[in-house]
Amino acid sequence: MEEVLETYQQPYNSDRPVLRMDEQPVQLIKEMRQPIAASKEHPRRIDYDWVARRYQRAGTASIFMFTEPLSGWRQAQTRSHRTKADWAIEVAYLLQGRYVNCEKVTLVCDNLNTHTKGAFYEVFEPKKARQLVRRIEFCYTPKHGSWLNIAENELSRRDAVP
Repeated sequence: MEEVLETYQQPYNSDRPVLRMDEQPVQLIKEMRQPIAASKEHPRRIDYDWVARRYQRAGTASIFMFTEPLSGWRQAQTRSHRTKADWAIEVAYLLQGRYVNCEKVTLVCDNLNTHTKGAFYEVFEPKKARQLVRRIEFCYTPKHGSWLNIAENELSRRDAVP
């Protein structure tokens, strides 16, 4: 726990940003009752009667939340799965995109079996995987301590993900 708290106390450094990440599975639903369109007299109307509300299950998805609070940035990506490969691809997108010029990124994440260096080697060729892994400093939240992960807090907010 101390390692996570010490990481959060570091001052902002654009060359070595501290990035928080977490995933959340979600159930997708399809509304069975159509909202009444807005008019000049009334705003759009939706049936909020939970007893009467009917919906159809439309599968599941996973939200990958990345946040860098010291710069005021966050990003939510959705994927149909939450595998090692999905995780490695999402992190690689960031390293090759937003953080392409950063020497190293500190990644605070849960200590899951999908959040490993090995995940990169399962997805990318060894040379590419090594380049990516060398740029990440992992900081794992302790078991039952995921509340320390700011990205998890972002996912818990009702307004965090549209």
